[in-house]
Amino acid sequence: MTRHWTPLAVVYLVAAVAGLVGTWTCNAMAIAEGRDFVGDLVSNGPAVSSITTDLLVVAVAGGILIVVESRRIGMRFAWAYIVGSALTAFAFTFPLWLAMRERRLAALREERRAP
Repeated sequence: MTRHWTPLAVVYLVAAVAGLVGTWTCNAMAIAEGRDFVGDLVSNGPAVSSITTDLLVVAVAGGILIVVESRRIGMRFAWAYIVGSALTAFAFTFPLWLAMRERRLAALREERRAP
């Protein structure tokens, strides 16, 4: 059963646990304090901490995916997507990377078909 737990799978699992603990700690604080969760999202409070933790964990896991998958399929300049996310937004660079990944996978499929 444990033979399928690669180091990368463990890293993703740790990120998932960090995301769960980080967000739900803040959510529990909001509930305990009787906060208006939706109202806090547009002002401040535990809800903002929860969403910040949520986005940070997703960005870290996505960054790891970008580097690992880019290496696996031979995409160059994976670092540019990571740096670009700090300069623009991960909501921009991750879908951009996904699009470029699809282009790379299509090119690899075409190379395999060529005689």
